[in-house]
Amino acid sequence: MRLPSFRPGPVRRALAALALGLCGLAAASAADAAEVSLAAPSADEDLTAALEAASLLVAAERDGETNADELVAAAQADYGRLLAALYAQGHYGGVITIRVDGREASGIAPLDAPEQVDRVEITVRPGPLFTFGRVEVAPRAPGTELADSVAAGAAARTPAMRQAVETAIEGWRETGRPKARATDQSITADHRNRRVDAAFTIDPGRLARFGRLIVTGESRVRPDRIRAIAGLPSGERFSPEALERAAGRLRRAGAFGAITLSEGEVIGPDGRLDITAQISDRKPRRIGGGAEFSTVDGLTLSGFWLHRNLRGGAERLRFDAEIAGIGGETGGVDYVLSTRFTRPATFTPDTTLSIGAEIGREDEPDYLSDRFEADIGVEHIFSERFGDRLTGRLAVGTHIARVEDDQGERDFTFVTLPAGLTWDGRDDRLEPTAGLYGDLEATPFTDLDAGTTGLWLTFDGRAYRQIGPAVLAGRLQLGSLAGAAGSEVPPDYLFYSGGGGTVRGQDYQSLGIDLGGGDSIGGRSFTAVSLEARMPVTGPFGMAVFADAGYVGAEALPDGSGDWHAGAGLGLRYDTGIGPLRVDLATPVRGGESGSIHVYIGIGQAF
Repeated sequence: MRLPSFRPGPVRRALAALALGLCGLAAASAADAAEVSLAAPSADEDLTAALEAASLLVAAERDGETNADELVAAAQADYGRLLAALYAQGHYGGVITIRVDGREASGIAPLDAPEQVDRVEITVRPGPLFTFGRVEVAPRAPGTELADSVAAGAAARTPAMRQAVETAIEGWRETGRPKARATDQSITADHRNRRVDAAFTIDPGRLARFGRLIVTGESRVRPDRIRAIAGLPSGERFSPEALERAAGRLRRAGAFGAITLSEGEVIGPDGRLDITAQISDRKPRRIGGGAEFSTVDGLTLSGFWLHRNLRGGAERLRFDAEIAGIGGETGGVDYVLSTRFTRPATFTPDTTLSIGAEIGREDEPDYLSDRFEADIGVEHIFSERFGDRLTGRLAVGTHIARVEDDQGERDFTFVTLPAGLTWDGRDDRLEPTAGLYGDLEATPFTDLDAGTTGLWLTFDGRAYRQIGPAVLAGRLQLGSLAGAAGSEVPPDYLFYSGGGGTVRGQDYQSLGIDLGGGDSIGGRSFTAVSLEARMPVTGPFGMAVFADAGYVGAEALPDGSGDWHAGAGLGLRYDTGIGPLRVDLATPVRGGESGSIHVYIGIGQAF
């Protein structure tokens, strides 16, 4: 069977013609692109930038728009947009011309638009800067003061007037009048004196009290528990702050993904205003893990499993596991298994019930400890006075341990009463650049077997400040054991220094109290100071320079009889979007093995 003959010549000619046609279309498209220019004689750099940002034509050129109808429409819309930009900067005598291929855009009829636009010229003569004469916003709630931006002599910018009206409305809302609104306005521009006078009338509206919290949306959390968590003070006077606190409590519960609290349209005849809560859930279960590596401490692996809504009341159940010291040079492998159940809105909307238990083994150079801990307590956020920055906690617990160390084998059965306060004023908890953080914990204890009593105290304070592109971070850690000797408590009630959490560059827990003959235990007093400068380098990369120092003493309060050691180094940071990937290299500068290099790898800043 013969196949039909194939002649490539005509096909090649057709392909060549198609290619030339495509090139012609591309060239035509490029030719159709309009050139847009914006000139603003006498305008300063800020005003010119504001005009360019307001112009749809400038945006169209940037986006490569070629459609003539779209360009003409953008040109005609730009008159109003550019005029608004002038008003926003305090210029009320401006003249705007927009020429589309030589024709004034405002005179182009819809059916007379050109088929192609080659050039658009925008010219803006801003005119003089106007200042405020008299700005009146009335009536205002007692104590409501307007900003200096609307004072006599200030640049007559329209955003300043808008902000003045919003301030007056918010002032009335804070007095319990949620439907305050502006009802009338008069704005007069005196071109001879270059002055703007403005008057705005405010209707305060009725006083209102909180009504019902109406729950909508799809949530597996029971409506009665949503209301309990929100803690909306039904029957009390309306307050924007109370409404925001209710939203904050729902966010803190952790069970909800999206939360919107909206006010009802009208105040009821009884003076009550209902609030609608639009709720959607987060996924009920979550699993996660982490890893950290040090050349001396070895590899630490951790993981957790979490249920956010265990019994339909936003109760959280979490299990954590950690294995540390894998391949390290500081004793054997440590492990911790723990679980914690929390229930928000127990006793008060800002109080959370917490029940936890933990079992673990610590195989350290100076001791081997097997322990079990359990506690039940409450955590309270002082939201009405401090937002979510101040948290207090109180619990009762037990600490059972069997210890082998240089003092032999010992058993402990402690009853504890841990209490603490935490202040978190950082601007960002994952990557802070400003603010203060402080955590104080005090744990009275008694040993049921030996009758020993004492007090265990710790403090962790951190401060952050941004100077130019760099962030300076400082940390102070303090610890004290009062009322009991070092031999009368488990090793984890004593203090050591060295390693990633205290002094980088020094071996983990390398500084304690020397008992002589090669024996040592932890100290009863502890101080650690860390300073770190964090600087961006390029893109997601940054670097850090740091220095750490630590002190451990045998007395409950540092008296200078203990020992110091220190370390310093450099670090590399890579922003992953969920926190920085951290690599630190550190070496001893006082004590320790001179010239040794320790490497620390983890996710998140060191503190």
